Amino acid sequence: MEVAVERSDGLVRHLRIQLPADRVDIEVLQRLQKATKTVTLKGFRKGKVPLKVVKQQFGRSIRGEVVGELINTSFQEAVKNNNFRIAGQPQISDLTDVEGAQLEYRAVFEVFPEVVLADFSKIKIRRSSAEIEDADIDEMISNLQAQKASFELVDRTSKDGDQLVIDYIGVKEGLEFAGGKATDQKLILGSNSMIPGFEDGLKGASANEEIILKLTFPEDYHSEELAGSPVEFTINVKSVSERKIPELTDEFFQQFGVTSGDIDQFKAEVESNMRRELDAALRSNLKSRIMHQLFQLHPIEIPEAQILGEIKTLKEQTLRQFGGGKEINFDALPNEMFRGKAKYRAALGVIVSEALNAASLSPDPDIVKNRITEIAQTYDQPQDVINYYYSKPELLSAIEASTMEEQLMEIVLTKAEVEEEVLPYKDAVKPDPEPNYSDLLKSD
Repeated sequence: MEVAVERSDGLVRHLRIQLPADRVDIEVLQRLQKATKTVTLKGFRKGKVPLKVVKQQFGRSIRGEVVGELINTSFQEAVKNNNFRIAGQPQISDLTDVEGAQLEYRAVFEVFPEVVLADFSKIKIRRSSAEIEDADIDEMISNLQAQKASFELVDRTSKDGDQLVIDYIGVKEGLEFAGGKATDQKLILGSNSMIPGFEDGLKGASANEEIILKLTFPEDYHSEELAGSPVEFTINVKSVSERKIPELTDEFFQQFGVTSGDIDQFKAEVESNMRRELDAALRSNLKSRIMHQLFQLHPIEIPEAQILGEIKTLKEQTLRQFGGGKEINFDALPNEMFRGKAKYRAALGVIVSEALNAASLSPDPDIVKNRITEIAQTYDQPQDVINYYYSKPELLSAIEASTMEEQLMEIVLTKAEVEEEVLPYKDAVKPDPEPNYSDLLKSD
C-alpha cells in the first residue's frame, strides 16, 4: 500500500491511497470461489455453479463489497501508520477501481489539534463558599408555602397578588391584532406577565367589571408589527381570588416527604435539601470558572466536525426543552444560533481530554458511586435509581467523565492562584453567567 499526504490545510489532511491490484483481485476471487459452493441458481445443482457463471451474476456486487471493506481497512491502516488523530468521518473521492489495476482513492479528513498544556499556575480562580442561616431556611419554607398556595374567590376589589380570571380583546387602529385576544385567562397581579400598564390597570377592579385600557407596546417588543404601537384593550373581569398560604401542619409536611415529626424535623429536611443544592451549585460554578480559564489559556483551532457534532447536541437539547414533545425539523434552527457555544464546548472537550491524558486520570469507582448515590438521594426510591445508573453504560460513562473532570479540577486548584469568597446563600446558589459566545465567533 502506498500513502501520500498530498496537502495539509490547517486541520484538514488530503491523502492519496493506492492498493496493489492483487490485494483486491485475490480477495474477490476467493469470495467468488466460496460463493460457488453456496449459491443456488436455476439449472445448476447447489455447489456446482461454475465460477464463470457466479462471476457474471454476482461479480459486481462482491467486488463492491471487497472494495468498500478495503477502503475502510486501508484508511484505518494509513491513519495508524501516520499517527493521525482523526476527527469525524473521512470524505472518499476520486475512486479508481478497475479489475487488474491498482485501487486508488483520495481521503479528506480533519485531525485534532496538537495541544500544548499551559502552566496551571497562571490560572486565577474565585472559589465561593456559603453558610445556610436560619433566615435562609425560613425564607425557603415561605417559598414552599407559596408554591402550595391556593386561590379562593373574594367579594372585594383586586389588589397586588390576587388572581383574576379575565376575557380581553386588543385592537390596534380599530382592528384586532394577532395574540391580542383571550378567554378565561388567569392572571396574577404583580406577575409582570403582560405589557406595562396592563396589570396596574386592573388593580382595584371588581368581578363582572369591564375595563378599557389604552396602552402602548414597548419599543423592544418581539413583534415588529406591535413594537411601540398604541393599542386599546377591552377587559372583562370575571372573578377575583386571593392567595391562601397553607399553614405548617403535618399534612403540609407530608407533601414534601416528611411523614413523621414536627416543624423541627421539617426544617432539618429542608436544610438538608438546601445543602445538597448549595454544594452542587458551588461545585458547578467552580467547574465553569476553571473550564473558562482552561479555554482562554489554550487558543486552538477546532475541527469543523466536532463543532457540528456539538451543534447537533445543542439542537437536540433545545428541542427537548422547548419543543413540547412536537416533531420539529432540525433545519428550522439555524446552525449559527449555536456555533459560538458549540465551538466553546468542542474546544474544552479537546483541552480537557489532553489534560486528563497528561495526568493519567481514570474513573475512581468510589467517587463515581458517591456521585450516583448523591443524585439518587433526590428521588423517592434511591436504590432503584442507583441500580438504573449501573444498568445503563451511557449514563455510567457520563458520570465517570464528570468525576474525572472534577479530579482534574482538584489538580488545577493545587497549582492555581485561588481567591476565597464567602457569599450569602441566595447568591451562592445562582449559576454563573455563561460566556459571551458571540465573542468566540469573532475569532473564526
